[in-house]
Amino acid sequence: MRFLIRTFFRGVRLILTPFMLIGERVSRPRGVERDPADQAQIDEQTRHLALYHFPACPFCIKARRAMQRLSLDIELRNAQATGPWREELQNEGGRLQVPCLRIEEDDGSVRWLYESDAIIRYLRERFDPAQTEAPQAADSQTRS
Repeated sequence: MRFLIRTFFRGVRLILTPFMLIGERVSRPRGVERDPADQAQIDEQTRHLALYHFPACPFCIKARRAMQRLSLDIELRNAQATGPWREELQNEGGRLQVPCLRIEEDDGSVRWLYESDAIIRYLRERFDPAQTEAPQAADSQTRS
């Protein structure tokens, strides 16, 4: 019975995968437009980030769309196939679960952030211009 269930879901995945990937490419969100100097600074900060993902995972697609929406150039590491990224995710991250954002801190320590909603929240708090402008606007209102 387990074999039948596993075969059924592999078949469903095999059929849906191309549609999910095409849908992601066709409906790409427009990215945030920043001043070139600001974008260069953000690109430098994202050099310390890497997203471990499976190409057709719906939660990974959700995280990648948020990255596109915020115009973030984060390295994508496909952990689906057996290889160095999969081993690194399992050995260093502690579990084979995607999406997972590898965050290298300024002090050299590494933090592994799992769950698409947590990853998106982190990216918005750190890189969303609307999030960074909101505290400045609140400060100017309290001063007047």
